[in-house]
Amino acid sequence: MKKISSTFFVVAGLLIIVVLSSCSNKEVIEACLDGHTFGFWGGLWHGVIAPIDFVLMFFRDDITIYAQNNTGAWYAFGFLLGSGGWGFLGGKGIGKKKKNCCENN
Repeated sequence: MKKISSTFFVVAGLLIIVVLSSCSNKEVIEACLDGHTFGFWGGLWHGVIAPIDFVLMFFRDDITIYAQNNTGAWYAFGFLLGSGGWGFLGGKGIGKKKKNCCENN
């Protein structure tokens, strides 16, 4: 029996992803684009409350994580900062080495 190369699995996996994604529904967002447009500060706030929105969106259909009616790049930048996407606050303790309680230095 011939050994199947890893290239075959990569190509087959990509083909399956393309086929399955072609079956997805198109969301109609025109009704959401009326009214207030969210900018940088709205994106920052939505990034901060994103974990709460993630949990609540399982129980309510009117809650989403990302606002469709936004200004574009500035909203995305605010959302990225608010959600901690760059890890400014999350990695503070990673570089510190903890001493073992049994070491005598």
